[in-house]
Amino acid sequence: MVNKSGKKIICRCEDVSEDEIIEAIKEGFTDFEEIRRKLRIGMGPCQGRTCFNLVRRILIKELGLKNKDIKLPTSRPPIVPTPLGVFCSKEEEDDNNDSK
Repeated sequence: MVNKSGKKIICRCEDVSEDEIIEAIKEGFTDFEEIRRKLRIGMGPCQGRTCFNLVRRILIKELGLKNKDIKLPTSRPPIVPTPLGVFCSKEEEDDNNDSK
């Protein structure tokens, strides 16, 4: 995706461009996890479902690595955005209503 300024956006959630990723690599951030922490890639609502593979391709191209050389961050549940109400049990809800 290219935005109005002509930058190729890799992470739409955090508005990170390909140029920013390449610049981070040139600064010495060559590990996926380092880049993720520096630029907040994968920390938005999609949790990296869109951008992780794009960042992987950039690392492969810029560093001359192979796909198997790049370890993606571990996904931590919930993988899908979940309303907080789902985590409340009916029992807790009833207890809260009884104390009123």
